[in-house]
Amino acid sequence: MTIKAIETLRLAEFPNLTWVIVEDDGGIRGLGETYRGAAEVEAYIHQTAAPKLLGRDAVGVDAVRPLLRPYVGHQAAGSEVRGNSAIDIAMWDLWGKRTGQPVWRLLGGRCRETIRTYNTCAGYRYMRNTSGQNTGNWGLPAERGADEGPYEDLEAFLSDAGQLAESLLDQNITAMKIWPFDPYAEASNGMAITPAQMREGCEPFRKIREAVGDRMQIMLEMHSLWSLPAAVEIARAVAPFDVYWIEDPIQMNGVAALADLRRRVPMNVTASETLATRHQFRDLMAQYAADIIMLDVGWCGGLSEAKAIAGMAEAWGLPVAPHDCTGPVVFAASCHLSLNAPNALIQESVRALYTGWYTEVVDSLPLIADGMITPPEGPGLGLDLIDGLANRPDAVHRRTE
Repeated sequence: MTIKAIETLRLAEFPNLTWVIVEDDGGIRGLGETYRGAAEVEAYIHQTAAPKLLGRDAVGVDAVRPLLRPYVGHQAAGSEVRGNSAIDIAMWDLWGKRTGQPVWRLLGGRCRETIRTYNTCAGYRYMRNTSGQNTGNWGLPAERGADEGPYEDLEAFLSDAGQLAESLLDQNITAMKIWPFDPYAEASNGMAITPAQMREGCEPFRKIREAVGDRMQIMLEMHSLWSLPAAVEIARAVAPFDVYWIEDPIQMNGVAALADLRRRVPMNVTASETLATRHQFRDLMAQYAADIIMLDVGWCGGLSEAKAIAGMAEAWGLPVAPHDCTGPVVFAASCHLSLNAPNALIQESVRALYTGWYTEVVDSLPLIADGMITPPEGPGLGLDLIDGLANRPDAVHRRTE
């Protein structure tokens, strides 16, 4: 079976998401996804990638990868790598649908029946707004308290993180990730933090510990916003609250600096959703710059690269923790990988998203119960886009065949 057509779909309501469909000559369609720069990704897929893919083996995921290797800018995770990630995910989904098997089986089978999840404390509109990773894109309700549902977790960690922790524990979710220091990084370009800002940033951690003690594991997301000295200072300030990991504390274009930071802080260092391909992760591991390897299936090169990165991390004796705070297809793909990879530690999820707008665009989702997560049933990834999305007034739908 060969590739007959490549389609893309994006919606103005979700301006950063690009869905990719790879269709074979038997009419079977595989679904992929990536996030950020949707129009740029769409242009790359139709102008550059599709002509190289049409007529190729529809399940030849390894054969396709060298064809799509960028020539210029291959060290960056730009539109080419994001587009390639979505194509790769779609080809795994197509393979599973053609053979009637779930992706976790194609990856090599389950190493576990389910995996522990942690909740990233975003709100209902987080990642639904315009592009950019900053406090202006957090998606807080226009009016504080004007929630879309019971899990406005971003506002909650800013206002009453202790009560939020209790709410998560009620669902047997025993780990949570927050990012209260981001506004201070924007104020100083990440160069410095004042004592007053440090006290305010530590307040959610204090509230969590006062409310639930050590029953909750806390992760600190730093979004690569800080200079090395400031990141070390923040890590040491939150250490008394037994923070499990700090994530992407500095920009990931300096692996030696991250390795230096890791030697100077008293908790795990996790990195990095912003890296792409096994080659960048190889350098991260070779310099012992991280304790936990975080990859994003929609940004690192797809499931093929993600599996290679996980295997490399296993050789280094390191766990992997797949990132997800973007869209439902990458979420499902990440869960399949987390069941397969022997060294998968924990799977990220966002309850405001999988109970919120994810349900508006796909027909099935991973099952989250008692703090554990399992991919959806069925062949391939186990989910598809809801019928009719391409006919919405805000849809941009393209097909190349």
